[in-house]
Amino acid sequence: MNSSRVYTTQRAKDFLTSAEGIAAHADLEAMEKDKGYKTVSTYSPASENGVLLFIDRHMNYLSSHASVNASQYISNLRLVTKIRF
Repeated sequence: MNSSRVYTTQRAKDFLTSAEGIAAHADLEAMEKDKGYKTVSTYSPASENGVLLFIDRHMNYLSSHASVNASQYISNLRLVTKIRF
């Protein structure tokens, strides 16, 4: 996992190394590579270079919200970011 974010909580670290976290990262990576989804980076004053990548933003959310079902979250994210022609 190539992530520029430094995860400080144990929950975040545990999520990233769990099967659920690895699967979520792979799904987000696939979405980012697919031109059928709008996966733009956003401005973030907290990041080093001022840019928060799509994958980092959503992995951060998932790792900090333990009660969220990652597969359902990504399923909903696919619906929201799908580019319709």
